[in-house]
Amino acid sequence: MSTSPYTEEFKAEAIKLVMEEGHSVLEVSKAIGISDVTLYAWLKKAGWKSGESKDKKKLSETEEENKKLKAEIRKLKMERDILKKAAYFASDAQ
Repeated sequence: MSTSPYTEEFKAEAIKLVMEEGHSVLEVSKAIGISDVTLYAWLKKAGWKSGESKDKKKLSETEEENKKLKAEIRKLKMERDILKKAAYFASDAQ
């Protein structure tokens, strides 16, 4: 059985960055110089589920903003199409 070159404190800090502070696995693994696969294994041992983060409220706020922006885009496209048709009919009238 091989021993890990990483201390338990190092692992705990990496896990904390993902589980409690909401950083992404890729971000943390790159910052501390380990593979993302290794960090995923540590997280799995710690009981973490993929996609889980401390700040789910931030995610829902982002989703809500995305919905509003998509609705605004639909409205603007509709207005643009109406103006295109109006310009077409105005050019036919002349």
